[in-house]
Amino acid sequence: MKYLKYKGVTVNALGFPVFSSNKKSTIKYGTPGRMYYQYRRFDFVFKRTAPKDLVVMYDIPSDMRKERDWLRYHLKKFDYTMVQKSVWVGPSPLPKDFLNYLKKIGLFDQLRTLKLAKPYSKGDRDM
Repeated sequence: MKYLKYKGVTVNALGFPVFSSNKKSTIKYGTPGRMYYQYRRFDFVFKRTAPKDLVVMYDIPSDMRKERDWLRYHLKKFDYTMVQKSVWVGPSPLPKDFLNYLKKIGLFDQLRTLKLAKPYSKGDRDM
């Protein structure tokens, strides 16, 4: 029986999707050589009273958008405040296993951290 394709899905003559139990017929799309991760989640929680005295800056290329969004998600989760799109300030230090994971997925080289002399507050404009 001949099947048609509609928007990347195999359909029959009536337009209904056809599902196959044959594993060899599945086609995987994506850029060859690109690694896909099931990114790890971190549950580390800083105390609410912890001073925000660490600046995290990064410059991650646009082809690593998924990794950049993962990093932003975790900075928000760690109670960091966005100063600019790629500049965040929050409590220190970052967890060791988080930093080791950044090395593993290749983001550690694009990341810079600075320790502030006095804690950051939203009202301060003089850093």
